[in-house]
Amino acid sequence: MCPMKLTILINCPDQSGIIRSVTTFVHQQKGNVVYLDQHVDKQAGVFFMRLKSEFEQEIDLSSFKTDFEKELANEFNMEWDAYTDDYKPKMAIFVSKYNHCLYDLLSRYNSGELLVDIPFILSNHTDLKYVAEQFNIPYFHIPVTKATKDEAEDKQLELLEQYGVDFIVLARYMQIVSPKVIDVFPQKIINIHHSFLPAFAGAKPYHAAFERGVKIIGATSHYVTEDLDAGPIIEQDVTTVSHTHSVKDFIAKGRDLERIVLSRAVQLHVARKTMVYNNKTVIFS
Repeated sequence: MCPMKLTILINCPDQSGIIRSVTTFVHQQKGNVVYLDQHVDKQAGVFFMRLKSEFEQEIDLSSFKTDFEKELANEFNMEWDAYTDDYKPKMAIFVSKYNHCLYDLLSRYNSGELLVDIPFILSNHTDLKYVAEQFNIPYFHIPVTKATKDEAEDKQLELLEQYGVDFIVLARYMQIVSPKVIDVFPQKIINIHHSFLPAFAGAKPYHAAFERGVKIIGATSHYVTEDLDAGPIIEQDVTTVSHTHSVKDFIAKGRDLERIVLSRAVQLHVARKTMVYNNKTVIFS
């Protein structure tokens, strides 16, 4: 029988004895620590830790959490959670008309590289319904206009609740997500922005970069907050360009980056390797 695997994420005020107390607790629960990474933000005085442990016999996760809260979390004033590796989070994908990020995510999902369940794809257009049909995934079309946005988001939330969605990926979803949805999924909505934020924000960053004569362009994946394109950054990457490249070349190179950066960000989130604090992320290896 495969051992039960548990990942614990912790952040709390930095103080002596945290690592010893946590590893001792896991040992007392007959677990074996197989990975531990920690970081201290000296300026903020905050401690972060990601710990993976294995248990030869299945444990009651609810009892484990109750005991951990009582014996450790309260003492060290922790914000924390624990996750078993056998649970595949449910990921809803929101798209509009661009298909490159959608195809990339679905290909990784179909090959078993992306360990999630995808209950549905949602769009404000019907253009990409054929992609969902290729992968046999339900596709919901909810049009969004200025007049219907509030009603559309109510419908989105109904679907998200109905399917028990854990997090959302905006795979080039060209609509601003309002606080109505963000507040239900805090730090659980991942966006891909076609720019190396915070530079060249806006609707046409590649055109702006081309006009400026830049030598690198990039893409940024971040958690969605009420401040547009200003949420905690999860992953970024760049590629070189030169005076010989056209705007069309910029867009083609950028789309390659968008696929890669978004998939990396999603993988980090699924693997429980991201922690958010003060609108920044701690990304564990």
